Amino acid sequence: MTERLARTLVFIANAAVLMLEILAGRLLAPVVGVTLETFTAIIGVVLAGISFGAWVGGVLADRHDARRMLPLAFVLGGASAIGSAPMIRFLAGAGWGGGAQSTVVLAAIGFFAPAALLSSAPPMVVKLRLSSVANTGAVVGSLSAIGTAGSLFGVFITGFVLLGEVAVTPILIGIGGVLVAIGVLLGARLRTLRRDHFAAGASIAVAVSALALTAPNPCQVETKYFCATVTVDSARPSGRLLTLDEQRHSYVDLADPRNLRFSYARIVGDVIDLMAPRTTAIDAVHVGGGGFSLAGYISATRAGSTNTVLELDEGLVSIAEQRLGLVLDADLTVRVGDARVQIRSLPESSADLVIGDAFGGRAVPWHLTTVEFLDSVKAVMRPDAVYVVNLIDSSRMAFVRAEAATLRARFTFVAVIAPPQRIARATGGNVVIIASDAELPLGDLRAASALHGDTVVSETTALNAFVGGASVLTDEYAPVDQLLG
Repeated sequence: MTERLARTLVFIANAAVLMLEILAGRLLAPVVGVTLETFTAIIGVVLAGISFGAWVGGVLADRHDARRMLPLAFVLGGASAIGSAPMIRFLAGAGWGGGAQSTVVLAAIGFFAPAALLSSAPPMVVKLRLSSVANTGAVVGSLSAIGTAGSLFGVFITGFVLLGEVAVTPILIGIGGVLVAIGVLLGARLRTLRRDHFAAGASIAVAVSALALTAPNPCQVETKYFCATVTVDSARPSGRLLTLDEQRHSYVDLADPRNLRFSYARIVGDVIDLMAPRTTAIDAVHVGGGGFSLAGYISATRAGSTNTVLELDEGLVSIAEQRLGLVLDADLTVRVGDARVQIRSLPESSADLVIGDAFGGRAVPWHLTTVEFLDSVKAVMRPDAVYVVNLIDSSRMAFVRAEAATLRARFTFVAVIAPPQRIARATGGNVVIIASDAELPLGDLRAASALHGDTVVSETTALNAFVGGASVLTDEYAPVDQLLG
């Protein structure tokens, strides 16, 4: 085997493994969410596959003809890469998902085999390249370096380019198809595959690709970060429900932006209404856009108001424009990028209201929960401005209580609004927390919340009882995924 061919094969094999690792996050997100557990499971499974594959590949190279084993590693690795999508989606349809153990099992079912098969290729290539022990170091070292370069290429091309342009399934089919083709051509070059082997390889690739394309896909649109679906409300033709990774995220009424269907949105709407007379325009900053329902509510109820939305996913902005009636103009602008970075670019003391709505049930950006982030929020707020944040938690309310403690560490007045059973930690769900350095309109807020069956907790004693011994979240210590767990 020539040096150029050996380096090319190792580069491609390693690149494919890391591409699959990045894609695994998108494939598993609709099933188990985007959490620390998800990425821990994926990284652990892929590393286990790399370790096992390298060991077995070395053993096979010593005991059998590497010229026969190497093409099979590429063919089977490519076929199993394509097959990861239908396997994951089939299991998701069967009710799998949730919990660390399920996440590890799903990651293993989808990605251990391709990682192991492709990682068995480099030691086989080394075996074919070694002519004597005299050049062992040079051969192994150079191929190891090339393999690492391939891994870097796979990470960057997938994360920075492919996922922003192409859906997950076509990428998997493309990777798998290339690997199968390389295996077949390599077998022909090394003269280890017969004509029927060519037919078998092509048949495997076509069959698995067809299975991947026909497997149920819960996504209407795959953005860079989410599996997104927009459905029409059967009870109200103008209503649209935005679902992200199988979690109900936003409800938008195209005919009436004032119609806030979700309970948390109605609470935020009450806060907006009570901030000042409706004839008064306000300047609002939104941490997270989603369906842009709250920005639409402000525009519809307070003429002359401005909305600046910090949205991570450009794909969601496009969905909102195409399907949810979003119209961007001078009074409603979007800054695409991470809110932790984007908020620092906003003028100081420029906002009357900051709305935090970037926290999903399975996907919580922990760096938007800490006191350091709140410092950036306060820098944007005017002295009498209000910060209102929507959170979702389990019945333990460990995350909500920690965030309440964090808000109390930075703001003078804090109020928690939720149904009584959530305050009592009997059930999970949405909780809204309001914070400000100016006194809150608690009397009017209690009256408005009571109409929706919600309780307002604001007194020091009651807040102390709710927060308990919850820790303040900082950039050094913010175990949000574990608190949610």
